[in-house]
Amino acid sequence: MQEKVYNCSLPSDFYLLAFIRYESIKLAFFIALLLMYLFCVFENILVTIIVCLTSQLHTPMYFFLCNLTLLDIIYVTSILPKLIVITITGNTGITDTGCFTQVFLYVFCIGTEFFLLVCMAYDRYVAICIPLRYMLIMNQRTCLILAAFCCTLGVFNAMMYALLISKLSFPGSHEINHVFCHMRSILQLSHSNTKAIGILITVDGVVLGFFPFTLILISYVYIISTILKIHSRSGRSKAFSSCSSHLTVVLLFCLTSLTLNMKSETEFSQEQDKMLSMLYIAFVPVLNPLVYSLRNKDVLEAIRRNISKRSKV
Repeated sequence: MQEKVYNCSLPSDFYLLAFIRYESIKLAFFIALLLMYLFCVFENILVTIIVCLTSQLHTPMYFFLCNLTLLDIIYVTSILPKLIVITITGNTGITDTGCFTQVFLYVFCIGTEFFLLVCMAYDRYVAICIPLRYMLIMNQRTCLILAAFCCTLGVFNAMMYALLISKLSFPGSHEINHVFCHMRSILQLSHSNTKAIGILITVDGVVLGFFPFTLILISYVYIISTILKIHSRSGRSKAFSSCSSHLTVVLLFCLTSLTLNMKSETEFSQEQDKMLSMLYIAFVPVLNPLVYSLRNKDVLEAIRRNISKRSKV
């Protein structure tokens, strides 16, 4: 039997097919991916710096926002640079270590971000529904504990995946028809019993997906109910404004990731799924800082003040 030759200069354990079928427009893909990656990293670093430099933004909401920006940087850096290299060079090879690292970081970031969004929803709930106790409840210690809990849960969940994947065997094809080492695509290549990971994916979809999303929705039911009771029109507008950025990010992140990760994967939909997966791999991390800056007067004002200070120096 003739050995299959892969378009890869070094021996690797897996081959990410990504967008290599679109050879005629690979330059356009390369430019788009590179710009999105650079823009995403720049935006998130900028928001983090602005929050750190502005004492008025040293609040629980922006503390959690900085955690989100750091997660987004880790998230896109674990996937997009490799995808950019594959797109421009056609070198599809990725080592098993590199592939499993992608899985670990992807699962860690997704799981942690879901619960950070829950923490931010809880912060808005306390600020609007029980404002007199806000400083007592959302103190520095509470924020650190919540952030540590989210990260610990994310690491533990990601380690479970890494442990289960390390026990799988891949005697057949090593071609992953996706833009990164997507869990379901990897499982399709294994001849081992993947029932345990399948159960874990389903449980994760509920515990780390729908459950946090439900908690966020419940928080906003109480928040909106409280806002509607405010007699002042300006008061209602200010309260809605303080929540709009977070709610927009929740809808962007949760709906795209839940929809694409929980849907069944078929051979017919693989190419479509690769395109759609770019929504939460690249577009959502790019949009998040824009949402928080363009729709938030506090952040915009902080940016103006910092630019004004630098111009006077």
